[in-house]
Amino acid sequence: MSSILTNTSAMVALQTLRGINSNLSKTQDEISTGKSIATARDNSAVWAISKVMESDVKGFKAISDSLSLGQSTITVARSAAETVTDLLTEIKGKIVAAQEDNVDRTKIQTDIVALRDQINSVVNAAQFNGLNLLSNTSSTAGSGAVSVLSSLDRNASGTVTASHISVNKHDLGTAAQAVDAAGTYAAGSGGAAGTLNAAQSASLTVASVTAGTAYSIGLTGTDADSSAFVPATYTTSGDVAGASQITYVARDGDTAADVANALASAYATYAAENGLDTNVLNFTANGSSLVATSGATDGTDTIAVRIDTVAGNNTVGGGLAALADVDVSSAASAEAALAAVEGLIQTAIDASAEFGSAQGRIDIQSDFVSKLTDSLKAGIGTLVDADMEEASARLQALQVQQQLGIQSLSIANQQPQSILALFR
Repeated sequence: MSSILTNTSAMVALQTLRGINSNLSKTQDEISTGKSIATARDNSAVWAISKVMESDVKGFKAISDSLSLGQSTITVARSAAETVTDLLTEIKGKIVAAQEDNVDRTKIQTDIVALRDQINSVVNAAQFNGLNLLSNTSSTAGSGAVSVLSSLDRNASGTVTASHISVNKHDLGTAAQAVDAAGTYAAGSGGAAGTLNAAQSASLTVASVTAGTAYSIGLTGTDADSSAFVPATYTTSGDVAGASQITYVARDGDTAADVANALASAYATYAAENGLDTNVLNFTANGSSLVATSGATDGTDTIAVRIDTVAGNNTVGGGLAALADVDVSSAASAEAALAAVEGLIQTAIDASAEFGSAQGRIDIQSDFVSKLTDSLKAGIGTLVDADMEEASARLQALQVQQQLGIQSLSIANQQPQSILALFR
């Protein structure tokens, strides 16, 4: 049956052409945008995943900038610490030369002062964007370390947390430390006490470290006839004045091991300055413990050792504070200076090594973040990018289908005209 009111063939041809035009429009959008999923309407689930991943890419770009800033800051600190190490090595050479009697110690002292001033200049200049990792004379909590943003961690539930690389400051300044004369002295409160007798050794474990507290080695020598040693020379008064003799004021970020090392170094300097025999008494650091040893004590000749503390308005000194006291004007002081400079060199070496380790870790993390960002971008592309070869072939096919659809619709629209022949 033919009808001039309803042309079924034209309706079918029109629907077909509309479908072709819709697919053609979508294909043209893919070609123009380069994406098969450009909006949430295209595929909401995949679009949502891609947007989360794109936000992570933005975050990792900021992390890459943070790592670059941290890397530059640590590079400056490491280079400065290595320079300080070299300068201290030169100072050691001057001090060794001063051990000889037939030298001009005054001129050597002048050279040492000049090198010390140069160390101060290097330390003061070792800042990047206002941050100096070689300066840390504050006891304020959190001031002893710097955190470098290193990663974003997303768990299965979608929660995102930031990860950081912590870099400790290492003070290589020469500012002097000071114990508060009105501070609160406490004997043995900084660690366990012990007595050197026939055992000839004692281990003192440093107690929990509090920034701004002065830790000191306290001594009490006992020898009735002074046959093995003179007790007075191995005795410190049990008060603030005594605690100021062999002391270290803790800074923020210090560990028990740091305090133990500092006290061992302080005793070495004290022993050299006072002509004490290290065979009678010596201190070495072993992790968080301070180990006292003697080759002269026995059942009756004893030395009591302890770690005392002074709490109060103490002044944190520079890591190389002992450098200000280096003096080679006499044979005795030159010998004491040699003992002191060894500990200072080790302090600078430790700082250089830790900065180098931190820089290496940041380099690795920076390389990882770069590769991770590339992988995320590739993953996003796999999800939403259009296959251009396929889109090109589909475009050609749809254009042909569109032309055929137009022809079919034209033919279908001409069918009612054949009914006119029946009325001629």
